[in-house]
Amino acid sequence: MDKKLQNTDGNYLFNVDILINARTNPLALQYLLEMLNNSDKVTDFKIISGLELGRSIDTLLRSAKAALNQESPQPVPFKLPPNPVNEKPVIEKPLIEKTDKPNASKSASEGSADAFAKIRHYIKSNQLVRLRTNRPGNQVSMPCRILNFDEASSTISVYHVDEKQVYTFKIYEIDEFM
Repeated sequence: MDKKLQNTDGNYLFNVDILINARTNPLALQYLLEMLNNSDKVTDFKIISGLELGRSIDTLLRSAKAALNQESPQPVPFKLPPNPVNEKPVIEKPLIEKTDKPNASKSASEGSADAFAKIRHYIKSNQLVRLRTNRPGNQVSMPCRILNFDEASSTISVYHVDEKQVYTFKIYEIDEFM
């Protein structure tokens, strides 16, 4: 026999499941701790399972996080306005009478400003978006994060999260953000 196992200095280790009758788990734990601590023969103990403390806190935190996720608006797909670089210049005519119709060039510039603001928001929040691009003969839909947007050169750099590669597109190559 192994001599190390024979010499235990009077200390013995037992693995025991104990069933305690109490109204709640914390009360049962309290009774168990009182029994173990009041005995002069028990030198040390470790409770492996049966602790249910903090579960109600975890449940409340999970439900609060779920409520926050439901309150945050889902991203709405939007189309980019036509590329102002490729458009023909609009010749403005003097207005003879006041009309309620908005100027076409004004609405296009407002639309592009709105789309550009959404792109900047996606960059700032590091939000995952699905980008639908259309390079000549190759239409691609990719999950990505927008890294950089340069209005002057009309380019956008994105990180494809599945392929782990960076792609650069011209604005006119992008059909939709989802």
